[in-house]
Formats: sequence, C-alpha cells, structure tokens
Amino acid sequence: MGNTRSVEMVVLSDIHLGTVGCHAFELLQYLNSVEPETLILNGDFFDGWNFRKYYWPESHMAVLRRLIMLMTNGTEIYYLTGNHDEVLRKISGMQLGPLHVKDNLVLELNGEKVWFFHGDVFDLSVKHSKWIAKIGGRGYELLILLNRLVNWFSVKMGKGKISLSKKIKDSVKKAVQFVNDFEMTAMELAIDQGYDYVVCGHIHQPKVRGYENEKGSVIYLNSGDWIENLTALEYNSGEWDLYRYDEKHYVADKNIMKIITMRPMSSGAVIG
Repeated sequence: MGNTRSVEMVVLSDIHLGTVGCHAFELLQYLNSVEPETLILNGDFFDGWNFRKYYWPESHMAVLRRLIMLMTNGTEIYYLTGNHDEVLRKISGMQLGPLHVKDNLVLELNGEKVWFFHGDVFDLSVKHSKWIAKIGGRGYELLILLNRLVNWFSVKMGKGKISLSKKIKDSVKKAVQFVNDFEMTAMELAIDQGYDYVVCGHIHQPKVRGYENEKGSVIYLNSGDWIENLTALEYNSGEWDLYRYDEKHYVADKNIMKIITMRPMSSGAVIG
C-alpha cells in the first residue's frame, strides 16, 4: 500500500456513501495514506435519504473494507449519527469491539474538552420540514451531475476543475448567513457547556476559527465533506490541522485501481 502516516485522530464527515456525488476513490486514497489511532465519522457517512440499490460501486465497498482493516489494526472508530444516516440513532450507544455508535461525543485531549456532533440539530429545514430539505437535495444532486460534465470539458480544455455548488453557495447571501449562524450557534452553545473545542460537520464548509464572548472562548472546527471540498481534520500532539485532498500528492496505486474497476460503475442518484 505504500508509506502511511501515523495520526492520533482523524475526523471525517459528510461522505455520503451510496451516492454519485461521493468521491469514494479519493477518500480511499486518503484512508490508505493514514493510520489513525482514533477515527471519528461525524455524520452522513452513508446517505440513507438517497441510497439506491442499483448504485453501490466497488470503490464504495473498498472504503468499508479499509475501515474494517483499520479496526483490525487497532483503530478506534466512533460513528456519530447525522441527518442522512439518522436511522442509526435507534442503536445509538451500541459498541461492537472498536466500533462505537453515538449521537455525540466528548473527549479530553491534552487537558481540553472537545465536543463532537454532526450539527443537523441546528438546521430547522431538517428538523421540522424534512421534505423541504429532500426537495432541495434533488436540485443539489442534478447540480453535482452537471458539475461533473462541466469539469470533464474543463479538463479536456486544459483548465482546472471547479465546484458549481460551492460557487453558488458562496455567492448567495442567505447561504453565507446560514453558515455563519450555524457556526455562531455551535460556538456559543459550546461555551455555555464549558467546552474548549466544538467539532461539527453537516454544512459542508471546512473551517477552523476561534470565538470569544463575555462567558469564555472556544475553537470551532468543521471537517467539511467528501462531495465538494474533500477535507478532513487531523489531530497530533495537541494541534489540529485541516487536511485538503490534492490528487497531485498521490501516485496512482495499481492495486487500488484494480480493486475499484473489478465491477462496472453504474449511474444513479445522488445526495440530498
């Protein structure tokens, strides 16, 4: 498999396995490059809203096999539930060896309290009107498919890839305000609860930022996603880093290519 990096902790969120939008091959490359002591899957690892029986490429199965291999090698995995995999909230608290299923998690790292949770509890469109969120998801799914077509032409013309959904969200004031409100809510609630760090997912916006009010201070971190940003959080020796996938850092692995091309990739629906 090549050289791997030892990492104390890796946090991933919003992978959305089972959808066209998931960059499973890139995620597999990343997972094959690290050996974390602890891996936290902070929500929406699977996409239960948009999962289709006819869409499960071998690259998605390969991601699961890599996680099993990590657990076999001693990695502790915490699966924190999100809104797209909320069905697992029925078994929250379950533990199978090194695999823990929880709704949220509090850890003490280097003498500081860190609070992990997905973040959909702040999203009223999910909490009170799931059908609105799902309708919005259908539009997002079409945008992802269109984006792939645009990027195919862009690469052929010698230009770089772009993210249409990210550009749209970054340019819409309401979307920008929603992200800011989400972050502020998470940070203020974390300060009220006495946490030093709060780590979320859900909004697909990787971020590390500090915040202080009259009650105290906190560091907010968001691990982003593997649909648009391809990011993860890494923790080592008391320091957090935001990792961003770059295909230039990876040499094509013939073994991986063989694994994911064993079966033809079908087309199907995406995330919501």
